[in-house]
Amino acid sequence: MSPIAYRNCRIVTADGVQDFVSALVIGPDGVIAWMGDDRNIPSEMAVSEQVDLGGRLVTPALIDCHTHLVHGGNRASEFEMRLNGASYEHISRAGGGIMSTVNATRGRSVEQLVAEALPRLDAMLAEGVSTVEIKSGYGLNIETEINMLRAARRLGEIRQVRVVTTWLAAHALPPEYAGRADSYIYDVAITGLCQAHAQGLVDAVDGFCESIAFDRDQIARVFDAARAMGLPIRLHAEQLGNNRGAEMAARKGALSADHLEYLDDRGIAAMARAGTVAVLLPGAYYTLRETQAPPVDALRRAKVPIAIASDANPGSSPLTSPLLTMNMACTLFGLTPAEALAGMTVNAARALGLGDRGVLQVGMRGDLAVWDVEQPAELAYRMGFNPLWKRIIGGRA
Repeated sequence: MSPIAYRNCRIVTADGVQDFVSALVIGPDGVIAWMGDDRNIPSEMAVSEQVDLGGRLVTPALIDCHTHLVHGGNRASEFEMRLNGASYEHISRAGGGIMSTVNATRGRSVEQLVAEALPRLDAMLAEGVSTVEIKSGYGLNIETEINMLRAARRLGEIRQVRVVTTWLAAHALPPEYAGRADSYIYDVAITGLCQAHAQGLVDAVDGFCESIAFDRDQIARVFDAARAMGLPIRLHAEQLGNNRGAEMAARKGALSADHLEYLDDRGIAAMARAGTVAVLLPGAYYTLRETQAPPVDALRRAKVPIAIASDANPGSSPLTSPLLTMNMACTLFGLTPAEALAGMTVNAARALGLGDRGVLQVGMRGDLAVWDVEQPAELAYRMGFNPLWKRIIGGRA
């Protein structure tokens, strides 16, 4: 394929600032080869096709860096029970909670998991997503955890999207391991990781460090195993209380720490030193009707990069709209529209360890989102409205 020029557009950098650039050329390798004034496209570019974008706004394609898209069933009835005043304990006794999703997921084949996840993924792609992270974590046994990652890989084969897979067996303790969390960490989280990695299914490793899940030492053992395999690490931390998980993850070189409602100054300082990205998840905050927001101002002062993500999952964040995620990040957490856009582009790429995307500049992937809007702030401003005109991946629509 020959180079393609996309012209007559308004290019926006990932920090939400519109550049004085009206064209870019994407080479046959899918990488941006040139950017500038569309009246000055160099003849040596040997452009075979020029696409007029009609003066539309162009941003990097969006990146959702924290999702649980692959799972069986849903928890709509549990949502209704909560609205009617049922406690978490009551819901759990009635068969709800995370174990209801685990039971549904264990009963699905890879093909069934793919079929159920596909509409959720398509909803994201329709709003300009080019890259999505998908975690395991609803199997809690080796076979199902691996099947979840197989399903995630399959999604990346049947749709034009980069899927980053994350091993999250250290998500919750299943009933068969009640009172034996240390055994579960070795038998399933670490042993299963070795098997999944040997099969080429794992891009990163995550854990849930909370009082209702696993402690720092248990997660640290999983992380040590991951690092021995050369795998990057990330962590669910400080969502329900301050367990200093983010501080531990940062010391071990984590790409990101996610949620962070109860993050303190020590954790922020550790993340700043390590370059660990703060991934904020407004969908879970909204769904659970939390009142403690992440310390955004302190993160800004410490210059910790802030990413945002949908946290798409059946229990605490049944959210598959990146645009609504951006709006929530602004209205609930106080991010600016420019910060929200950076949070779903350049900083989201950084949270996934992907240095080839998330910003539009020469040498980066030609993953673009073309929008029917006048200004970048409209992407975070509207609710329930999708102004995407075209998604361009690797230079091809």
